[in-house]
Amino acid sequence: MSRALKVLIADDSETDRIILRTIVQKEGHDVILAKNGKEAVSHFQQYKPDLILLDVLMPVMDGHEAARQIKRLLGDDLVPIIFLTSLQDADSLATCLEVGGDDFLSKPYNRVILKAKIMAFGRMRVMHEKLQAHNRQMLIEQQVAKTIFDNVAHSGCLTLDNIRFSLSPLSVFNGDTVLAERKPDGGIHLFLGDFTGHGLPAAIGAMPLAEIFYGMTAKGFSVDEVLREINSRLQSILPIGVFCCGCFVELNLFEKKARIWLGGLPDIVMYRSKTNEFETISSSNLPLGVLASHKFSPSIIELPMENGDELFVWSDGIIESRNEDDEMFGESRLHSLIRRATHQDSIFQDILTSVDEFVSEARVEDDLTLATVKMVDIEDIGLPDFESTRGSLIGPLDWDFDYSLRGQSLRNFNPLPLVLNMVTEVEGLRSQSGPLYTMMAELYSNALEHGVLGLDSKIKSTRNGFDIYYQQREKRLENLTDGFVRICIKHTPTETGGALVLQVQDSGQGFDYHHLMSKVAPIEGYSGRGIPLIRGICQEFYYNDLGNMVTAKLIWSHKG
Repeated sequence: MSRALKVLIADDSETDRIILRTIVQKEGHDVILAKNGKEAVSHFQQYKPDLILLDVLMPVMDGHEAARQIKRLLGDDLVPIIFLTSLQDADSLATCLEVGGDDFLSKPYNRVILKAKIMAFGRMRVMHEKLQAHNRQMLIEQQVAKTIFDNVAHSGCLTLDNIRFSLSPLSVFNGDTVLAERKPDGGIHLFLGDFTGHGLPAAIGAMPLAEIFYGMTAKGFSVDEVLREINSRLQSILPIGVFCCGCFVELNLFEKKARIWLGGLPDIVMYRSKTNEFETISSSNLPLGVLASHKFSPSIIELPMENGDELFVWSDGIIESRNEDDEMFGESRLHSLIRRATHQDSIFQDILTSVDEFVSEARVEDDLTLATVKMVDIEDIGLPDFESTRGSLIGPLDWDFDYSLRGQSLRNFNPLPLVLNMVTEVEGLRSQSGPLYTMMAELYSNALEHGVLGLDSKIKSTRNGFDIYYQQREKRLENLTDGFVRICIKHTPTETGGALVLQVQDSGQGFDYHHLMSKVAPIEGYSGRGIPLIRGICQEFYYNDLGNMVTAKLIWSHKG
């Protein structure tokens, strides 16, 4: 037997009210009576009925207006309204449905038909309640999943002062994602991705993407290496037709340059703070997850940046937003907005406000995402802090290894992430990964560039020196056939922590290091880095007699 319903009967005829009440009560349902539309609205608010039988023609307030008010009060809830009417013309019956009615019953009343309609709408209400319960449970599960997703996807450095972002999802999950993380050398990796589709199916792909992005960035991998790994993973797990358009930015805060990969997203903008001009950068790559690993070759753009210069990146949801006239916001409107900007810091909010005002009451059909990153000095945001998350594991304490690279390995392979990962298996050195990477990167670069390749660092001090230096570096690497760089590391435990000894040797002729060692602080010519910086990190630092092998010793202590 179906459960009893609470039925509100509104009719100005006492005879009809009695007839309807008798029929409804004989079917086992509870009855609430109202004499007019106004009373019906009042009783609806007071008694919360499951079903309403509503006469069309009543004094004070007719059935049409009562239905409109009740439907407004209902919101997303379902309380069926059956109109009671002696009207037979099509327009009158259609009006009953247009104002919020779900069905109508013609006078005189037929008990069999009325019983059937009450039973049918009772079943509909039960189904609606079940759907609402399932929907509530689904939302709870989605919120839990979103919390996990956010903890994975937004665990980096998006809160830095030089980064701004806005994610506007169509649903609980977002097909767009913004990731940011510090490199061990202090630089910044920023990624904006736009998966095909939106909501949960699109967001699922962001989980492995974020894991790879954060893990490899923190270990010192370059934008090229991170992209290759992300593309390989997405290409193997995403179904055909699903891929990730994206922009990957690697910001070098010391050399003041950006390395940018753009695949499938709209043109991005570099805003020059000194001249208030901007330049656009267009996509030259396919989205991630499209090409197989052996075919994927990221094309990277390098741009010099000065402090205050800012990169603006957006998903296609921004430029493809449409207003009520089905007109697209478009790139020209966006660029015009940036061109007219009177203050750089207002551009970010101006874009969001303009898109919102443009769309107005129209339905948004895609996720809207905007991100910016500004070039600053390392002192403005501080050094990265990679705290350990390994719990009670202490890792190896007493060990050493000897690692040599030659020829082809020197040309194509960056050993620093591998070496850093091995070193930071020592739990106490995890929080030292930033200084460790800086130290290893400087010593390895010096061994490769000055020792093996024979480059002169004085080139960097000339006009366009960095460009000339790295052009020569690439040319000599291409022609490299012999030579080696040897990395030896030994770690020994102490009562308070441990001691790490790093030796880097190269096949070069060495150099006169005595003048170099007399410099105790970073000065012009070292770009704020170099050997003087390393001497501030470690406790011991010295060269062999020839000058082609350097030893650095770092002593660490347990916290607390």
